[in-house]
Amino acid sequence: MKTLEELKAIRDRMQGQVNIREEDGDAIRVVVGMATCGIAAGARPVLTAFSDAVQEKNLSNISVTQTGCIGLCQYEPIVEVITGTEKTTYVKMTVEKAKEVIDQHLIRGQVVAEYTIDSDKLGK
Repeated sequence: MKTLEELKAIRDRMQGQVNIREEDGDAIRVVVGMATCGIAAGARPVLTAFSDAVQEKNLSNISVTQTGCIGLCQYEPIVEVITGTEKTTYVKMTVEKAKEVIDQHLIRGQVVAEYTIDSDKLGK
């Protein structure tokens, strides 16, 4: 068991690392919905495609994570790309679409609009 002082030191060190990541204005987060509906719709290979590409292309400013339910099951697999305060939601993703999003959006900074969700698709 660690002492209370050791645990506080670990917490302080980790908070410092988190703050460094939050201050990085160039950081991009890719979040893949991995709830039951996402997994059933094929999210696992999509997550793998993003993760592998980030490693293979040495895209150090991009983190790939997973989350639970995003709430739009009929549009799964769902991928959110978060850059600063902007969030782009890609729907009905496949490995092939993921490769295009990696090349166009993550590397070139151009949203692949045809794969995104908009208010028309939501019936608003």
